[in-house]
Amino acid sequence: MTSASSAGQDRRILDRIGDMVAAEKELRQQIAEGRTDSGLARAQLTVLETELDQCWDLLRQRRAKEEFDEDPGQARVRSASEVNDYLS
Repeated sequence: MTSASSAGQDRRILDRIGDMVAAEKELRQQIAEGRTDSGLARAQLTVLETELDQCWDLLRQRRAKEEFDEDPGQARVRSASEVNDYLS
């Protein structure tokens, strides 16, 4: 059973993911419409995509720990290289 504290932390991670997805969508729209320096925007997209991967990974870790009756608070943000290697 998910504790209120754990559920609250998961909600904060999901809220952060939502914010980053909105920022990613806005950047892509700015690029498509030529409203921004595409090189800079693409660099920002790369950073956002990496942070999104890390957040999703953290959320998956937390849920797996919860499922196996471990403390989801022990989940940690993994390095960008570790998450990128894991997902590829």
